[in-house]
Formats: sequence, C-alpha cells, structure tokens
Amino acid sequence: MTTSLRVVARSASILALAAGVALAHTASAQPVGQSMPMTVPLPPVLPDAVDTTYPGTIGLAIDASDVNRAVYRVTETIPVEAGARQLTLLLPKWLPGNHGPTGAISLLSDLHFSVAGKAINWTRDAVDAFAFHLDLPEGARTVEARFVHTSPLMPAEGRVTMTREMLNLQWEKMSLYPAGHYVRQIKFAPTVSFPAGWTPFTALDGQKVEGARVTWSPVDYATLVDSPVFAGINARRWDLGHSIYLSVVADKPEQLALAPANLASFQKLADEAVSLFGSRHFDHYDSLLALTDRMGGIGLEHHRSSENSYEPKSFTDWANLDWAHSVVSHELVHSWNGKFRRPAGLWTPDYRQPMQTDLLWVYEGQTQFWGLVLAARSGVQRPETILGSLAVTAAQYSEGQPGRAWRPVEDTTRDPVFAMRRALPYPSLTRSEDYYSEAALVWLEADQLIRERTQGAKGLDDFARRFFGVKDGDWGELTYTFDDVAAALNAVTPYDWAGFLRQRLYQAGQPSPLAGIERGGYRLVWKDTPNPFDKGRMAGNKTVGLTYSLGLTLDKEGKVASTLWNGPAFNAGIVNGAKIVAVNGVAYDEDTLRAAITAAKGTPKLSGAPIVLLVQRGDRFLTLDVDYHGGLRYPWLERTANDKSPAGLDQLLSPRTTAKPAK
Repeated sequence: MTTSLRVVARSASILALAAGVALAHTASAQPVGQSMPMTVPLPPVLPDAVDTTYPGTIGLAIDASDVNRAVYRVTETIPVEAGARQLTLLLPKWLPGNHGPTGAISLLSDLHFSVAGKAINWTRDAVDAFAFHLDLPEGARTVEARFVHTSPLMPAEGRVTMTREMLNLQWEKMSLYPAGHYVRQIKFAPTVSFPAGWTPFTALDGQKVEGARVTWSPVDYATLVDSPVFAGINARRWDLGHSIYLSVVADKPEQLALAPANLASFQKLADEAVSLFGSRHFDHYDSLLALTDRMGGIGLEHHRSSENSYEPKSFTDWANLDWAHSVVSHELVHSWNGKFRRPAGLWTPDYRQPMQTDLLWVYEGQTQFWGLVLAARSGVQRPETILGSLAVTAAQYSEGQPGRAWRPVEDTTRDPVFAMRRALPYPSLTRSEDYYSEAALVWLEADQLIRERTQGAKGLDDFARRFFGVKDGDWGELTYTFDDVAAALNAVTPYDWAGFLRQRLYQAGQPSPLAGIERGGYRLVWKDTPNPFDKGRMAGNKTVGLTYSLGLTLDKEGKVASTLWNGPAFNAGIVNGAKIVAVNGVAYDEDTLRAAITAAKGTPKLSGAPIVLLVQRGDRFLTLDVDYHGGLRYPWLERTANDKSPAGLDQLLSPRTTAKPAK
C-alpha cells in the first residue's frame, strides 16, 4: 500500500470507528444533565520517510552577521515536483547526539512562505508542532521560506550560540526539510554570511569565500545536520595528524596561546585514538573547540567533527584546568562509537521518527570509558586527575545514589526523552543519565575481567578494534543490537557476557560497581581533602562539595544546589534552594563550615553537640541541628598492592604509542 493510500485508509477507519461509537452512545441511556463529549479523530498521519531522492537541491542561505541582536535570518528555496499542490516541511525534532525530541521549534519565528513572489498560506500540523503544511498554487515550481532563528541571549532562555566574538551554527535549528524522504536523500546547498573578519570551521567540503559570504558544496541533509559551524574573530587551527584537526575560537586572542607540550598531547590523542580502533571512519575530522564563558558550553558528537567548549583560560592555565580537558577525547571517540557504529534503535531515517535509547550504555557509557582512557594515554589529562574522576564516580554509586535501589542503569537511557537534562529536586533518588558514568565502571570491570581471563594478553582494546574498528574508510553507519555486543565480547574471550551486562545494567539494587577498580589493583578510600579532579571541579564550578559529609553541595553564596536523599542535611530539613546564613552562630563562609564539620568529628552521636545551621528558606529563617560527626570525606583511589609493578588499571591507562617531541 502506498503512503498516500495508507493515510486515506487510516483516516477513513478512524472516522468510521468514531461514527460507530457515536451511534452506540446515542442508543445507550445517558444520565440526565451530564454532558459526555466524544473523542475528536486525529488528523491524517504525516507520511513516513521513504528511501527515495527528493527532486532538486534546496538552497539554504543564512545571515549570521547580526551578532549584536544574536539572530540568524534564514532564506530557503525549495524546489517542488511539477503539479504538486501541497508540501509539508519539518523542523528537525529528534536530534542525533541529544537522544531526544529537543528540536528548537520555540526559537523559530517570523515565518513566511511565497511562490513567485506571492505569499501563500500555511498551517501548523494539529498534532506535530514541528510540521508545516503549505497549499501550493497551480504551476508552483519553487517555494521560498523566510524566517528568523532567535538565538538565546541569556542562559535562562536556552544555550547561547552567538556572541560578539563567536558563534556556533547548528543547521538543524535553522532549516526546514520536506517530509516523506530519508534525510540522506535530500540535497542542500548551504551559504552563510558571517561578520567581517571572522574565520569559520566546519567539516563541510568545498568551502568558497567571497568577502563575508561563505558557501560549501551541495550535500545531503543528514551530512549537513552532522556538520555544525564554529566561527569567530579570534580563531586558529592546528593539524594533529591522521587528518584530524583542532579548530579553536576564543573570547580573546591571547587565549589561543597553546604551549608546544600541550599541543603535543592533542597530537598524541589523535595517535592513541587511531591506534586503539585501528581505523578511521572519516576523510578528515575537526575537533571544534570554543574557549569561552560567553557562549554556552557544549560537548556534542558528529561523524567528522565535534562541538566542544573549554574554560576561556584552558590553554594559558593548562595545569589548573586539567580537570576539565576530557570532553575533546570523549567526543572524538564518538566518531567510532555512536556515529559509525550506532544502536539500531538510535538510527532513524529522518528527524521525526522517535529514537529508541536502550543501548546508550554502549553508545555513551563506553565512550565515557574510552574518553577517560585516551585522555590519560595521551596526556590531555594527568593520570592522577583520571583516578580522581573515577573515585568521584565510584563514590557516587557506592554512597551517593540511593536511586540505584529502585531504578536500573538501562532505565536511565530514557531520561533524554522525558527529563531532557532539566534540574531535578532530588537527583540522587530519581537518578538521571547514569548510563554514562555507572556504565563506564561496568566497562572498566569488563576490561579487567578480560585481562584476568587472558593472563594480560587482551583487554577491552581488543573489543574496541573488533567492534568499532571494522571497515576502515567506511563513512556510513553500521548498526548493532545487544546480541552483537555480547557476541563481540565473546569473540575476545568466552564468558557469559550477556548475563554480565544484564545483571549490572538491567537490574536494580546491584552492589556498588567497584569490581573493576578493585580488580585493577585499587580501592576506594576517604580523605579529608579533595582529590585533584574534585578540587579542580569545585574550583571551576564555584561550588562547595560536601555530599559525603553533610550530604549537600553549595554554590559560592552558600545556597544549596543539591541535597543527598536521606543524608544528614536532608534529615535535618535542608532542601535545594535554601541558603546557609550562619554556622554555630558565626556568619557563613566555606572555611567556617568546613571547620565546624571537622570540629564535630568523633563527637558521640547521642550526647555530642550537632552542627547548628541558620538557614534561610524564602522569607523564613530556620535554626536546624545537623547531627553529623564523620568529618570531611572526599573519595580517592588508592593502590592495594605494596609492590611497584603496574596494576591492571595502570596498564589500562598507559600509552600505546610512542610520544613525539614537541615542536
């Protein structure tokens, strides 16, 4: 049955069903004086995408030069088939890398359509707000669409994508595409006008510059959406080898000063990644990086590029910001894991079909694992920082995540669909996207199990090469299922890998996921000072982390940013948004609170004095006793063996390629 016949048949059956229900309802007894409405039939469904070529090439011209008002003005010229009297256009809704229906429909405005210079009518679909139906006049051959994408001006409005120094142009937020076709079958010819003197970076090919106007070769819509643009007045590009480039824009020109030794670590990152997977699924790759605190932060994967952001001084204050360097390695891994190899349910023919997210513990979880490993192997981050990061993750799932008792990791893969990274009242109870970090610990255990079972001859590196490294030079997408993952693990070393994964990821109430760390020769311990990663993270985020002592995190003003469910602060009645005003009768500051926690350590629980906090909640001031006597507690990883031979975790993090001298 063709799509159009199927739509008509479905519509007719809905109407017939409604009529039958109405007749049955009329014949039945109806209570006197009680109105009882009947359902309104849904409109015809939009046509499913089919793998056929859309006729002609769509012209897409974006004026991105108005950085003062932060708006993108868009003009599209859309060819239509001869004799067509209707056209449905869609704004992308289900976005790759977002794993959910996060399309920016609310930022599309001032929408107008015309044919041969005359305005034509349009209506928004009654069910799908991302779809626009156009009535075409007789003889229409091309539709012109004009609209504005209103980039957020403040973080409260969404992620800021344009400042006076740089922009991050994401095509899916400012382009419409015709319904009914696989997006790989729709051609676009993109053009962007930038502010004078700006340099653009993108994975698109065939770039031509005419003044401030830049064009690229026509490309299918899937590739266009997968090829965002970073552009800025302060810009520089470095060759990392293997056709991989670091393309950077910055708030200020002096922030682009990358020391040779630190550039060498990025170059070694490229070496280590290609060595790990044994292949490249791109002809060239750009790690797009913004050094900024003005444009919104980002870490988003693409097949031949990635969108990343660092703190503005990350190059010039390299050591102190070491804790925040791993995003580049994480997103680079995604070229192999997530873009080339992709869960079957996450691959969709267009941006209207919903995604099935159940295997994100591979897509994101193993990428999280390899992102940390490659950061350590390359020197993009220090080993002690990586160990600190693992300690923080281990602590979260051993003491800071009561939600693990009721919700398995696999269920958190649905969070991008319904939670969309909104702030939650008690995230430790509800859980969030734990398919990243808890799954990374499961993959660490898998690595150490393989090492044990093969007497150190193999590790998860062998799985990565076998699973993600196949078909060198293939720039398409190769999908997989749960069974494919288990089979590839079994090909490395026989084991009940399906049972291993299902127990740890699909069942709630599992033991703390520390087995990989312990098999790797380390253990989780607690100290009264933060580890290097935790220290840097708190300084960078301007927070006071007391999760494993008082059971809360504070911002720089003393306001509670998060509360641990059933922690000491929670049990005393302290919740998110409350502000600590005084500690034991003394005005609050970070040092005063830490000193009070230390002074209360060891006090007998029943007879000792609690920590007394004066807390402001709205217009009320409350004096609350926090009965806690465990002192300051921060997670660390500590070697369990006394000998100096490398432990399994040390071996995992050690380089696989020879370092090159810095130039």
